[in-house]
Amino acid sequence: MASTRAAIRYAKAILDLANSKGVAEAVNNDMKTIAQAIESNLELSTFIQNPTTKVEVKESALLEVFANVDGVTKGLFHLLFENKRFEILEGIALEYKRLFDESNGVEVAKVTTAIPMDAALEAKVLAKVATLSDKKITIENIVDPSIIGGFILRIGDQQYNASVANRLQVLKRELSN
Repeated sequence: MASTRAAIRYAKAILDLANSKGVAEAVNNDMKTIAQAIESNLELSTFIQNPTTKVEVKESALLEVFANVDGVTKGLFHLLFENKRFEILEGIALEYKRLFDESNGVEVAKVTTAIPMDAALEAKVLAKVATLSDKKITIENIVDPSIIGGFILRIGDQQYNASVANRLQVLKRELSN
């Protein structure tokens, strides 16, 4: 889900509030849980997006589903209830995570592979990526069988494509010229 301007503003405000109360890490964990739950559960996503469901029902359901979240996160649910904006909850959660990582000097390296990475390969990639950036790096593995083999590494706005599919495309272009 693409973040909207409203989601970005809400996320910034929640991050500021969480930082002032000293619970930014706990709220970040809540946002990870919320984003993952909405992304993986079609029923929850449909429920939140449904414009015919009353906002009171949405708020009480979210407070029940996410009963163990921090008070700041519960306050976000109430704010979304007051403004009738529950449909941007996933965008807020994703944007909050991005802003939290950015403020703590954490950068996400997205590694696309044909098969899931095991722990040993992830450690090797993390060691190599650490030489490219002075920030703390976390790895997000994206599995895409269409790259056939190899990997695609993306850190910020830099990308290194060492996939078999890319090499085949380059070879195809060279042979067609």
